[in-house]
Amino acid sequence: MSDFIEASELYFMQFKPLYMQRIWGGNLLQKTLNRSDMPKLEPNAEPIGESWEITDRSDAQSVVTDGPLAGKTMEELIRHYTQNLLGGLWKGGRFPLLVKFIDAGQRLSLQVHPDEAYCRTANDGAEPKTEMWYIADCEPHGEILAGLTPRATKDQLIASLASPQAADLLQRFPSHVGDSYFIQAGTVHAIGGGNLIFEIQQNSDTTYRISDWGRVDKNGKPRALHLEQGIKAIGFSNRVSPRIPAVIGETTFNRKFPLVDRHCFKVDCLRLVENQPENTGGVNGSFHLLSVMKGSIKLHRANGQTLTLEFGDSALVPAICGNYRIEPINGPATVLKSYLA
Repeated sequence: MSDFIEASELYFMQFKPLYMQRIWGGNLLQKTLNRSDMPKLEPNAEPIGESWEITDRSDAQSVVTDGPLAGKTMEELIRHYTQNLLGGLWKGGRFPLLVKFIDAGQRLSLQVHPDEAYCRTANDGAEPKTEMWYIADCEPHGEILAGLTPRATKDQLIASLASPQAADLLQRFPSHVGDSYFIQAGTVHAIGGGNLIFEIQQNSDTTYRISDWGRVDKNGKPRALHLEQGIKAIGFSNRVSPRIPAVIGETTFNRKFPLVDRHCFKVDCLRLVENQPENTGGVNGSFHLLSVMKGSIKLHRANGQTLTLEFGDSALVPAICGNYRIEPINGPATVLKSYLA
């Protein structure tokens, strides 16, 4: 007897976060989101730096926390339900996104991710990685470094990588809650300390670290750099500002702001003050991944199913669900909707 339910019975699903220790980790996950399930660490252990909210990697699997499919991994769900879960716009393989919170207590390394063209010729197992950041919270000193300045040259960057002056060749932005950043593959970037970032990215874990600002671990050893691959992966011709400023002010009606509209994924920012009808498009469309960045919401389906989400929560709406609605509760809400199109 199968322990899977019928596809027609699929429902709004939540997953258990996977917490990752990082040398640069901070305390905003606990301070801002008050996560009660975070692991208790030894006094000298590296802090938590990432919370992987949705992941389908061979070494990191999201597990359903609610309903009759509780305990199932994302890999198992996809293998069993295929397009009923992810929709006809999914082209097969793993779940196409990796979604996480980044809790930066210190500045992350200066890094770059490869694009599809690089990966086709590299033959080193690299996977393309374009990503989007949403600033969920930040300290007053928080900043973002992303994209080379218009006058920075390749030779200048290479010459400066062993010194702090490398930061002067990047576009720098003070952090503001609600700002977003589109980090196209090939963009040199570093998240500054004092940021809690919600990141939506292609399902890839390929990062080329080209500078770690002289940082060493608790044993006095520096982390590995990937200079040759990183320099080759940089898109030196792209000098566009990656910042997408937040829309300031309250609204008296629902509004949708497209943040990312690329071949690999789409993200809309929904600012809601009343019920919002949504439709996945059924098995010919796409799943919706909903992530609450402000307030709280309740999801509704015509069959009576509901799910309440608070700030920091994410839920997967299977493609087969079709029509549903989002209700903001206890005031306005901000929701990121990620999907394929």
